[in-house]
Amino acid sequence: MGKIRIAQIGIGHDHAKEIFPALCGLKDHFEVVGYALPECEKNNPTFQKYIDLAFAGYREMTVEEIMNDPTITAVAVETEEVNLSKYALLAAKHGKHIHMDKPGGIEPAEFEELIRTAKENNIVLHLGYMYRYNPCIQKLLQQVKNGELGEINSVEAHMGCCHGTAKRQWLERFPGGMMFFLGSHLVDLILQMQGIPEKVTAFNKATGIEGTTSDDLGFAVLEYKNGVSFVKTSAAEMGGFSRRQLVVNGSKGSVRLMPLEMVWSEKDRLNLYTDVTEYKDNGWFSKGETTRSKAYDRYNAMMTAFAKMVSGETENPYTYDYELTVYQILLKCCGCAL
Repeated sequence: MGKIRIAQIGIGHDHAKEIFPALCGLKDHFEVVGYALPECEKNNPTFQKYIDLAFAGYREMTVEEIMNDPTITAVAVETEEVNLSKYALLAAKHGKHIHMDKPGGIEPAEFEELIRTAKENNIVLHLGYMYRYNPCIQKLLQQVKNGELGEINSVEAHMGCCHGTAKRQWLERFPGGMMFFLGSHLVDLILQMQGIPEKVTAFNKATGIEGTTSDDLGFAVLEYKNGVSFVKTSAAEMGGFSRRQLVVNGSKGSVRLMPLEMVWSEKDRLNLYTDVTEYKDNGWFSKGETTRSKAYDRYNAMMTAFAKMVSGETENPYTYDYELTVYQILLKCCGCAL
């Protein structure tokens, strides 16, 4: 198979400005045809600096041009979250392989139709859950699968940061606010380790800081037969990025990843590392053993995996039904009744 001809739709998602350069840099896999800016993104001053930076030298197209070009076999859908399912569904109806950023749009029926259409047309549907490509998380998931940690009784998953007032208010467009915006990453990880919970209870709140009314503080409890796990998200947590963590407790050991991801320097933001602490004894004052990962680039790994799925070199390990389950459990964590 030759290079995959691909175009990007949208710049509104927070990962969009990194996905396009990653595609352009993977020249052995992709031929980047161009990009389209739907939903007034071109005229949005918030996105303008990213448009100039990420898309310089590439052809601007319309969505219709991309859809009607049979030589473009794949798309990366990177619109704002509310429009993700809309444009991914359009691409699926045109038989194009899809990388779509997480977690999908805010209309459940639209996401469900996307899953059905992708399945019927046998196309790759690859979602941008970045932690799936973190080498330390991949190792941890394998440890859980192999039974090295014994029976898992709880997973504690945190993602915090400190957004400005406007960004926190912007979260109001989503059900559950910050839980919808970032919690999907964590729900995905818990489901991979523990499966579908028996019960989900949402506790999402507005901090009211500087008058914002969105649910900028998220918390959800997932109950299992042998324990309780939780997802915590915050857009109003100073130092929250460096304290993002994943703690997995099992009958044979525990593992803590904190920070989940950290940049080596402000000038080298794509090279990340993770600190991993493993606890393998039940000593009261055990400090565990901590190691730091080598540098990795989450987007190169993510889009390389997508290319291999499209080319048929590998099979997508995340099935259509699994992606739908993640989305549905996320909505429950957001307080939605399904």
